[in-house]
Amino acid sequence: MLKLDVHIDQYSGFCFGVVYAIEMAEEILEEEGLLYCLGDIVHNDEEVKRLTKKGLIIIDHEALQKLKGEKVLIRAHGEPPATYELAIKNNLTLVDASCPVVLKLQNRIKNSYDKKENIYIYGKHGHAEVIGLLGQTKNKAVVFQDIEELDLPNLPKNITLYSQTTKSTDKFYEINKVLTDSGITINTNDTICRQVSNRDKELRVFAAQYDHIVFVSGTKSSNGKVLFNVCKEKNPQTYFVSCPEEVDPNWFEAGQSVGICGATSTPMWLMQKVEETIKSF
Repeated sequence: MLKLDVHIDQYSGFCFGVVYAIEMAEEILEEEGLLYCLGDIVHNDEEVKRLTKKGLIIIDHEALQKLKGEKVLIRAHGEPPATYELAIKNNLTLVDASCPVVLKLQNRIKNSYDKKENIYIYGKHGHAEVIGLLGQTKNKAVVFQDIEELDLPNLPKNITLYSQTTKSTDKFYEINKVLTDSGITINTNDTICRQVSNRDKELRVFAAQYDHIVFVSGTKSSNGKVLFNVCKEKNPQTYFVSCPEEVDPNWFEAGQSVGICGATSTPMWLMQKVEETIKSF
């Protein structure tokens, strides 16, 4: 036995938007035993597996086109207006679990679009939330993941800047400064969720306290990739796992301390299973 000192970061785990979506899904599944969900309810394969066993059926937009008269969950990421229009056409009952922070952002972007502003969105290309945001502008807003993607000399002199809710606050303000220094007048909208962005600072403190960090996240989670790198930067002995089976006892030496943390899409039960596995070494 290695007798490792293991602790879970109590600030890690689902953000309130994901908690809200999963609670809504579980409530319906308990009553009806079946519920369609448009896209993975959360970017964590283990949690998706748990809910599919209860009757959750994950579908994509192509399958949604063919679905008629069923109940469909809209996950926390939100959806573009076209999804709601299709639901009316196909007689679908939408259970809207869009995160309130995302819904507020969608409304702000729609207002900017109605005012004919030049809208730029700092976000990940193809991300579900970003697709929903773009839909508010009939796909006319400009999405960029990095400032290098923008042709600064040829940008409009006045732009309205938004951000995907889960992006880095520091990076957002760095981008803001580069644009301002280039002579562009910006209507800046800081739309980053603080529950998510504060994880960055909290994890830096957490990661520094242990000999090793085991970061638990789904491989599809953008937030997971970012927060894993935050931990790795602070503590080089940081390991990424998506399930307990991936934890290697050879990472540790007897008596060492291990911190377990995760993304905003990582369920607490999964981190607890990882903790049990590590304690069994």
